[in-house]
Amino acid sequence: MSEKSYDLLVIGGGPAGAATAYWAAKAGLHTAIIEKKVFPRQKTCGDGLTPRAVHQLSEMNLNQELNEYHRYEGLRAIAHDKSIEMKWPDHPIFPSYGYVVRRCDLDTMVVENAVKAGADFFEGMEAISPLDKSDIGIEGALVLDHSSGENIKFKAKFIAVADGANSRFGRSLGSNRNKKYPMGMAIRGYFESPLDKEPWIESALDVKDRQGNSMPGYGWIFPVGNGTINVGIGLLSTFRDYRDVNTTHLFNEFALTLPDYWEINPLEPIEPPTGGRLPMAGSVGPKAGHNWLLVGDAAGSVNPFNGEGIDYAYETGRLAASLFAEANAQKDNSVLTRYPDLLDEEYGLYFKVARLFAKIIGNPVLIRELTRVGMRSQTLMEWALKVMANLMKENDKGLDEVAYSAIASIVRMVPEQKVND
Repeated sequence: MSEKSYDLLVIGGGPAGAATAYWAAKAGLHTAIIEKKVFPRQKTCGDGLTPRAVHQLSEMNLNQELNEYHRYEGLRAIAHDKSIEMKWPDHPIFPSYGYVVRRCDLDTMVVENAVKAGADFFEGMEAISPLDKSDIGIEGALVLDHSSGENIKFKAKFIAVADGANSRFGRSLGSNRNKKYPMGMAIRGYFESPLDKEPWIESALDVKDRQGNSMPGYGWIFPVGNGTINVGIGLLSTFRDYRDVNTTHLFNEFALTLPDYWEINPLEPIEPPTGGRLPMAGSVGPKAGHNWLLVGDAAGSVNPFNGEGIDYAYETGRLAASLFAEANAQKDNSVLTRYPDLLDEEYGLYFKVARLFAKIIGNPVLIRELTRVGMRSQTLMEWALKVMANLMKENDKGLDEVAYSAIASIVRMVPEQKVND
């Protein structure tokens, strides 16, 4: 059996894995990415990049590549026969625009960027089990090359687990999802539309079927800029009967009731719709071992407010890479033990507020009335957009930040058991 040796082994070549590899390679770590699929490949996603994600991609010097894709200026919310258009807020760090990029294109772009930075990319290869797992870490991963059927030992000082929401490798290390935390379900498809270059992504907050009956969840329509739009619907596990929900039925009904101006044929998606589940709010743990860290979806780093995961994948990957580099330089693996606390410092309270919000919107009657009130006020909806996209200002706080801080201060005092009940 052949062997390969690296400083850092990254399991998974999606957003979190590619970002981890990019920053680690830039820091001088000999880095390998193991990816079971062959790129480009499709992923279930809305394809929308918010200002937080665009900022991280810019930090990875991908501005020029992003400019080839559809740029949009903000969000159009529709509910209760009303429509509100909201531009992304001005922010000292994040841009006031986003992009829509299909994941097959985006993930290829970012992983190729990691390779340019010095990482090695092994696609069509699957990390099937840890090597020599013990209390002092693991030596690497046993990897199956699907093209040849050969098993290869990849040995490394450090391992970043970035194999997505299901994270088989993470589970093999003892990590599991806290089932008291919310989980997201989503399904999406593509349709041809003449409005593929709209300056707004659209969110339907009051989804109904053809008979006018309310349906759980929220819908999205994201113009892709290539003659198509990404149409999807998502819901949270806090909805009382979510286990009985047929997401394919939800998707079909949503497509059939899309506003006429999109001019789609709801019976002819370009390809069969695909769906998946997403662990949220940092629900997976433990996130750190002696020489390994979980990043991105594998760590449950998805925002319950809006189902956003790409920006948090890039951010957690960058943080993990900095700790791997520091641990390598100091020859001290205890550096990695800071990772869970750093995540909690950055996202803990925000995700706690979001988890409470997820409980509220699990009640169809309550969320219907909240959206009815919200759609009467542009100011209130713009505040909600800023909060739900996590775009509050750290310094130079205005009324929006003060209002959110007041809510967060109250939530901070709520016992975890009450949030999880």
